Amino acid sequence: MIAAVVYNPVRVDVPRVMAAVEAAATSAHPDGVELLWLETTPEDGGQAQALDALERGASLVLAAGGDGTVRAVAEALRGRDATLGVVPGGTGNLLARNLGLPFANVEAASAIAFAGDTRRIDIGVATARRPDGSETEHAFLVMAGVGIDATVIASARPELKRRFGWLAYVDAAFRALPASTKVRIRFRLDRGHERSAHVSTILIANCGALPGNMELIPDGAIDDGLLDVAILQPATVFGWLAIWRKVTWENRVLRKTSLGRRFIRFTDRAVRTRLSYLRGASVQLEVDAPEPFELDGDAFGDILGLDLSVDELGLRVKAPAAAG
Repeated sequence: MIAAVVYNPVRVDVPRVMAAVEAAATSAHPDGVELLWLETTPEDGGQAQALDALERGASLVLAAGGDGTVRAVAEALRGRDATLGVVPGGTGNLLARNLGLPFANVEAASAIAFAGDTRRIDIGVATARRPDGSETEHAFLVMAGVGIDATVIASARPELKRRFGWLAYVDAAFRALPASTKVRIRFRLDRGHERSAHVSTILIANCGALPGNMELIPDGAIDDGLLDVAILQPATVFGWLAIWRKVTWENRVLRKTSLGRRFIRFTDRAVRTRLSYLRGASVQLEVDAPEPFELDGDAFGDILGLDLSVDELGLRVKAPAAAG
């Protein structure tokens, strides 16, 4: 067996990752595993390294790093026979959270990468129409966003991300919110009729769990062949607080019991005007002026339009073994 580790030396403790991966490989494959170690660079976050691993015969490619490293490796593995393993080491660890992977234990994550269950998941595809008339295509695993979320991600301070993780985005949000204005978008689901809205943020999600105990899309599934759209339109700070309450308390806790769901039905009307959900296999959106957009927590520049679709079950990934 040939396995490759695409690792970001800035995001992970390299000696610890090497020791954990070698131990996990030996435990899962006593007859031996040939390990390829491929380091990311500022110029290439992991896609070229993953393609190199495939050319050299790797059937398992581990992404050791943050969400950017995982996304880049997954983009290279999309539709291939190789399997993605995740050794989380970043700020949000978005895919790890949604798969139930341990994101604070390198040894446990490495063990799952070699001995966990192999499952197929959806992978999102975003085609960005740029202000200069060009188009670029990118894969995403968790979500794409246009609006205040993309502004916050673009303005997060790197030194705070290194020291405090996802809390750096809270700092960026406090700096961005006072100056933020709503964005006028036009969008279609499944190439249906055009709708328009003024939004603070529109998020197109492949799955819905976020850092900070937030369940943005409670019904989102990573293998249902659909994209979930969350449209955020708060009018005031109190509107943002109502959305925060919904994604941290109602979606995560109350909706899991029949009594909690009844409570939500009686109290949710006001929140529905600030946070609404839609679902479809494809989404097309346009903006009037260039706006930043993000994929899986990384800034990807400005767009005038986005075409988003799902490559259903287009990625094989290692996940914790199913109960029972």
